[in-house]
This record gives sequence, structure tokens and C-alpha cells, in this order.
Amino acid sequence: MTAVQARRPYDSPLRKARAAETSERIVAAGADLVRESSLRDWDGVTIRAVAERAGVNERTVYRHFANERALRDAVMQRLEEQAGIDLDDLQLDGVAGVATSIFMHVSNYPLEARPPLDPTLLAANRRQHDALMNAVAAHAEQWPAADRRLAAAALDMLWSAGSYERIVRDWQLDRDEAIRAITWVIGLVEEAVREGRRPPRAKRSPNGNR
Repeated sequence: MTAVQARRPYDSPLRKARAAETSERIVAAGADLVRESSLRDWDGVTIRAVAERAGVNERTVYRHFANERALRDAVMQRLEEQAGIDLDDLQLDGVAGVATSIFMHVSNYPLEARPPLDPTLLAANRRQHDALMNAVAAHAEQWPAADRRLAAAALDMLWSAGSYERIVRDWQLDRDEAIRAITWVIGLVEEAVREGRRPPRAKRSPNGNR
């Protein structure tokens, strides 16, 4: 009798390597699609679009990712890794470093398009900027203009309606607690300006960027 040739295991090392390579190509394609648009716009990260970018068919994508949500989660994890962001072991003294990594990463994306402000809102926005610049300058005349502008911008960010809405919506704080949180940080910035403590230079982020 002719000896029966042993069948190659289905999950051979070569097959596993090829599967890992395909999965990597799919995730990389998804990350590329995100980079081409706003970081907040994931509408283009679909199974079909990723399959086309990766050079595979949609069934192949589904073999690696159960659904579109699973694919997007894998892409987000990849983006965090590329940015040097590690939230699993975050310590309080590392928050500023992670923020630096996040902003360095976000700076690589195009700004999200916004509709032009109504002239009344635009004028109000300019008055607010001028008022903050004057308030900071009254206590920081000797600071470089860039640092005065930075401090005013930080205060503008804190008192914006967007900051209030986010802290209420995402953190589920009521009105009074949201106001308490925001004005607490505003007070810290005010104190720093009055005491002449200029904004420190950005520290090097964990992934080596500044």
C-alpha cells in the first residue's frame, strides 16, 4: 500500500504568518484612511473602503474582524500605539506627557472644517480675545508676547461653551459641578499669571517628539 502523505496542519506557521501580514495590511489601510480626513471623521473607515485600500476583498476583512466596529477599534489601537499613547498604566504625573503625545499626533491631521461664524458671533469672539489679552497683559507685561497669547488662549479654551458642554455630557456632571471644575482650573491659570509663572516649555513626549 502507498503510504498516506501526512496532511499539513491548517494552522501551520506559514499560514499564521500570512494571516498576521494580511491583518496588519488591513489595519494599516484603515489608519491611512483616518489620516486622510479629520481625526473625528470615521465615516470613511468602512469594510469596503478598507478592503479596497488594503487590496483584499471584503470577505477577507470579515475573516479577521467580526464587524466594522471591531475593525475601527483595531485601527484606533494602532493610532494610539503610533502616537506613543499608553492609557493602561497612566499615572498622574504622566498626564502632561500623554497630552503632548496626543496633540503631537493630532497635529498631523487636517483641521476639521467649520462653517464660518455669524458676523455677530465673530465680533463677540474677537472682543473676548481682546479682553483676555488685556487681562493677562495687566499682570504679565514683561512676558514675551507669545506667552501672553498662550495664557489668554488657555483661558479662552476653559471658558468656552464647548468645554462646558463636554464636561457635562461626557462626565455627566451637573451645571454647578461643571462650573466648579472649570473655574477651578481657570483660577490656577490666573494664579500662575499673577505670580509671574510663565507657561513651561513642552517636555519631550514618550515617543521622542516635542
